Amino acid sequence: MSSNDSSEVIRQCLQVLESITSDSSVPRNIRRSVNEIMDILNNESEPLFLRAASSISILEDISNDPNLPLHTRTLIWNLSSQLETIPVDE
Repeated sequence: MSSNDSSEVIRQCLQVLESITSDSSVPRNIRRSVNEIMDILNNESEPLFLRAASSISILEDISNDPNLPLHTRTLIWNLSSQLETIPVDE
């Protein structure tokens, strides 16, 4: 996967994360965590694979929250899958 492909994955993930933060049915603590993920992904001083790994870790924690709406849980699983496509060797 080229660096442009990885950047595109990040861009798409940020769009989905933005939609989660604007969804009023999502609990506040989840939206806070999603904002934290957005900050991590936008932090270009860290390597891309490290930003992806940190984000995946937080997403896994969020996905286990019992108050998470089902449609949001599906989005979070999809985000994790997308971020897992980013190679470590970049």
